[in-house]
Amino acid sequence: MYSIIISLQQRQLHLLQDNKVIRSYPVGLGKILTATPLGVYTIINKAPNPGGPFGAMWMGLSRPHYGIHGTNAPWSIGHLVSHGCIRMYNNDVLQLAAIVPIGTQVTIRAQ
Repeated sequence: MYSIIISLQQRQLHLLQDNKVIRSYPVGLGKILTATPLGVYTIINKAPNPGGPFGAMWMGLSRPHYGIHGTNAPWSIGHLVSHGCIRMYNNDVLQLAAIVPIGTQVTIRAQ
């Protein structure tokens, strides 16, 4: 079983399989005024090539208007730049989307 932990402090997304980290990816996160929300969510949908700033893949979370997605601004990865979503390099988000199914738990935590 897969799960995802996003560490705001580390600016990393960790992919876990059976509670063991198997991959980690750098991410861009929400700006101070539009911070990425802490909590436990699930991936509810996937949309390849959503266009615009969402890069090569969108994976919507159970919190409306938030998701894990690619970016058309790869320089933004590792920085606090989004409106709360989790940005990934396009190759990374495509790799992640190919692994995790809809329904995967996503925990966003401060550390």
